[in-house]
Amino acid sequence: MNIIGVLEKMSELNASDLHLKVGSPPVVRVDGTLQPLDMQGPNQEELVKIADQILTPRQKRIFDDTKEVDFGFGVPGLSRFRCNFYVQRGTICMVFRRIPFSVPGFEELALPAAAKDLSMSPRGLILVTGTVGSGKSTTLAAMIENINATVRKSIITIEDPVEFLVRDKKSVISQREVGMDTLSFGEGLKHILRQDPDVILIGEIRDVETMSIALMAADTGHLVLSTLHTTDAAQTVNRVISFYQPHQHEEVRFMLASNLRAVISMRLIPRADGHGRVPAVEIMVCTAAIREYIVDAGKTPSIRMAIQEGVSQYGMQTFDQAIMQLYRKQLITLENALKFCTNPSEFSLRVKGIEATSDKTWEIFEGGGAKH
Repeated sequence: MNIIGVLEKMSELNASDLHLKVGSPPVVRVDGTLQPLDMQGPNQEELVKIADQILTPRQKRIFDDTKEVDFGFGVPGLSRFRCNFYVQRGTICMVFRRIPFSVPGFEELALPAAAKDLSMSPRGLILVTGTVGSGKSTTLAAMIENINATVRKSIITIEDPVEFLVRDKKSVISQREVGMDTLSFGEGLKHILRQDPDVILIGEIRDVETMSIALMAADTGHLVLSTLHTTDAAQTVNRVISFYQPHQHEEVRFMLASNLRAVISMRLIPRADGHGRVPAVEIMVCTAAIREYIVDAGKTPSIRMAIQEGVSQYGMQTFDQAIMQLYRKQLITLENALKFCTNPSEFSLRVKGIEATSDKTWEIFEGGGAKH
């Protein structure tokens, strides 16, 4: 198997991921859907040769010892790839995630203006959340690139692995890879405040140690960007609290309320024309009311309503408001709108024109465009 040829075919199809498995044709993910390529499946010997070609000696030792390895590599003139090699039933499997050489802009990604504005926050913690493959890393890269192109800052990233390569523009950027440039997220973050950062990007918050350092860095006046695998803003607050022991929850709620700047949650929805996907984005800005709801566990479920009501003043929006706007613009079908929204029954009623007469929070999302 010519792995470069397979990666070229993946790029031609604009696929996000490539799966290689012994005895099965290569499978790519295009617009969220898996589809096999018209190629013969590799055997174990071919995949061993591919691993020998791609892995560095250090990565090869990790793979031999642990049976799995995460890393990034680039193919000149083609793309960068985030890769995971692992073993199943005694044979090698490989997954390649395609990463463009250049960072897409906010307009190209169809992200709301509020996300761009939030990237220029002077301090605080901003969490970008969503399921795997929902666009979290790309959104973070767009935010970093916007800072880089606009202001003079010192930016330090800790990633596993480094995905988008960002060149210095107005800012100075250091990109550190776990396992290559630092032993772990925790070890890298222990020393990061002595490296004079203005902006810190943490590829993913996976444990209480990383979460605590992120909150502490935000508390000392830095802008901290990171990701969590949560489905919306309210669940993100609960997930952060769940990292800690019950006796710490009250203290952590105060710390989070004081330092959380915003939560940006992502869902990618197939376009109505069948070509590509469009992001639905929930944005929560930490206002005085939301800080109160974070501190008081009994009021945390009210966060969704606060987001819904903070549209005009703070640029916030819920998933369902964002999805309604996409539907009214005929960018997505009603079937997918109901599939991806948070409250399908309420959404369906609004589509039919049934709503509370006093509720004006949806007006800018429901205006314009014909139904279909």
